[in-house]
This record gives sequence, C-alpha cells and structure tokens, in this order.
Amino acid sequence: MTLFVEDTGLRGVKAATTKISMVDGQNGILLYRGYSIEELARKSTFEETAYLLLYGYLPNKEQLEKFSDDVREFRKLPDELGESLKSLSPATDPMCVLQASLPTLSAHSPMNGETKDSNMKKAIHIISSMPSIIAGWKRIQNGEEPLKPREELSTAANFLYMFNGEVPDDNLARFMDIAMILHADHTFNASTFAARVVASTGANMYAAVSAGVGALSGPLHGGANAQVMRNLIDMNDPDKVEEWVTKQFERGKRVAGIGHAVYRTTDPRATILQEMAYDLLKDHPEFQWYEMTEKMAEVTQKLFYEKKGRAIYPNVDLYSASIYHAMGIHHDFFPPVFAMARAAGWTAHVIEEKFPNPPVKPVLYRPSSIYIGEEMRPYVDISKR
Repeated sequence: MTLFVEDTGLRGVKAATTKISMVDGQNGILLYRGYSIEELARKSTFEETAYLLLYGYLPNKEQLEKFSDDVREFRKLPDELGESLKSLSPATDPMCVLQASLPTLSAHSPMNGETKDSNMKKAIHIISSMPSIIAGWKRIQNGEEPLKPREELSTAANFLYMFNGEVPDDNLARFMDIAMILHADHTFNASTFAARVVASTGANMYAAVSAGVGALSGPLHGGANAQVMRNLIDMNDPDKVEEWVTKQFERGKRVAGIGHAVYRTTDPRATILQEMAYDLLKDHPEFQWYEMTEKMAEVTQKLFYEKKGRAIYPNVDLYSASIYHAMGIHHDFFPPVFAMARAAGWTAHVIEEKFPNPPVKPVLYRPSSIYIGEEMRPYVDISKR
C-alpha cells in the first residue's frame, strides 16, 4: 500500500526548545530573549543586540565596551582570505563567496576546542568578519582594493564605509544598524534550522554557519528581498505596478515580499522598515521605489483577498529592498547583508544547540520519511536490460 504524506515543510512540527527568540504569528509579535523587536529597534544597537542573543541578557556599559572591542579586533581579514577572494572570478555569486570564505576563516579561529567559551569567541569572530568579507568582495569584484576597517565606527557604519568607500552620515548609519537588528534572528527559520542540524552532529561553528549561509541563499529565503528589487526595476514606473502584479496572479506566481510562513498579520519588522523606507527616501531622487513598493503591497493584498478570500501581509523583505538600494547596495548583495546580520542569531543558536541549559543528552537531528518508491525488484544484469 502506498501512503501519501503531504509535504508541509515541517510547519507546525516542534523540533526543539529555544530561549533565543519567539514569534507569535497570529498577533505579529517578535521577541529577542523577551525584548520586543520594536523596543530594540528604537533603543538598542546591533552590537548590544548581538550580545543579548549570545549571552541571554543586555550588557552593562563595561560589558558592551569589551564586546565591541572584541568585534573590532576581528574586522581585518587574514591575508590568506584576502588573497583567496582575489583569485575568484568576478562573476562568482556573493553568497557563494561568503559561504566558501567560512572554512578559510575557521583556519584562523581565535580559539581551539569545543568549550562554550571557545564557541563564544568563534561567534564574535564570525559576526565581526562577515561584513568585511562582503564589503571586500564587492570592491574586489569591481577591480578595487578592499578598504581597511575603521576602529571608531560601529559595525553598521563600518560596513557601509568599507562597502561604499565613504563614511556614512549618522542617519544612514543608524538606518543600517536598525536593519541589522531586525534581521538578527527569527527562531527556527530554514537557515537557522540548517545551522542547528549541522551543529547537532558536533560539527564546528564555522561549518554550521556555512550551512546557514547556504540555506539563506535560496530565493524563497534570503533571496526574497533581492527579488523585490528586481521586480521594482522590472516595472520601473508606479503606473505599471498594477498591471505587473495582475500578470503575476494570472501566471500563478508569488509576489516577493508579501506573505509569510508564520505571520498571519503584518510582520512587525515590516512595519518598522516601512517607516524607515519613507524617512530615507522621502527626499531622495529615487522616491519612486517607495511609491512602487506601497502600491505593490496594496494591489497584491486586494487581488489576493478577491481570489483567496483572506488577507495577506507584507514581510521583512518588502521594504528592506528599497532601503538597501538607497544605501548604494546592489541587489546581488542583499542576501549577504541579510546573512551578516543573521550571523548573530545563527551563532547564538549553534551555541544553544551545543550547550543546552539545563544540560541534556545531545541528540542528532534525524527525521524519518515514508518511502513511496518502487517495491523490491530483482537486479537484472546489464547484458539483459
């Protein structure tokens, strides 16, 4: 008898417990270690949020200064990694570059061994290095030398400096900082789950985060905001939005940036990014991207309700596209920028997977499946096939 199992993408399956973040999809709530994403976006910084995710509590002034010093220590990439980047074809996808760089980075790990302390140090190493890898590759791809990091700048400001070649103003740096906070973690999404699965095997931090990067590179995950920008460029005119969205529906295709696997209301991160997008673009020569984004959401929601009889809402990818574009970031680099923020969450989850509190016996992720292939068949020699 053949059994049929619907492919649900493990939705609704409780794989493990976590203390790192919580999503209430019905009410549009996202918490990091018990703190609302809205409050962290208003009051925190990426460095402070990364500390919170890793250690479980907000740091005091001395703890945050020490953490920021540690982050600055690892911003400069090893010479071997820089030379490795220069040997790649300029056509190499930035996410492939980022994923391939992590094994090289592991050779320069600040600590050996698999203690919790050593993994904390490795986490900081990865969080600090990933912005430098991304910015360095962008410049190498354009035939330019990577810029040396500037110690006095925050993670967000330093990334924009190394990426664009000029120190951003305080307003732009703060927008980047908030965007990184919003992307830092989101419970057991595909990339975080991938990282935890690899960590459950006993693999090292770099291997686990590399798996997270690989999962995030997919167009249904971290590539979604890049697709939003490609769609906007494809339309290139607010007056063409409705026609474009209508054709997407007629073809049975999704509109990137709308809808979410968990949220049944507006993604709280999208609400914050919507305000940021308007503030950033209202006096910008490319304000049309914001106008088109809003119209795309409006038309999609209208058509979806007409055809499906239920509501659909914007997600984090919809508004981050025009924000990153206005910051001078090409859409090919949107997924790596997402990844450098999510590194804080990935590393926190890897540590939680490796060192659960209270301690439990390590369990390797090993789901089962239902076989629906051929029944047992005799092997036929090749001369008789």
